[in-house]
Amino acid sequence: MNTACNAQGFTLSEKQTGVIESKLKRIAYAEDLIVDLKIIVKHEQEYDIEATANFKWGVQAHVSGKDEDFTAAVNKMMDVLDNKVKKEKDKVQEKK
Repeated sequence: MNTACNAQGFTLSEKQTGVIESKLKRIAYAEDLIVDLKIIVKHEQEYDIEATANFKWGVQAHVSGKDEDFTAAVNKMMDVLDNKVKKEKDKVQEKK
């Protein structure tokens, strides 16, 4: 799985990048299912974190999370992403 993380309007600190990388371990079980994962972090009044996962069978999942706290925004996005990945994985296994 290729992962790209970009910030718009500000620069991510090493600590923030580390938080994202540590949270991505939650979907480590799906590394062979996801071709690439693009994460975009925006910050105005609150953090808006968007992620787009491209699965190897051509499906794309787009999720986001917003919060005033960076870690909380990452957690919200990861909760939704984890659920989407599980659903896609289950769909593919049902077809087999």
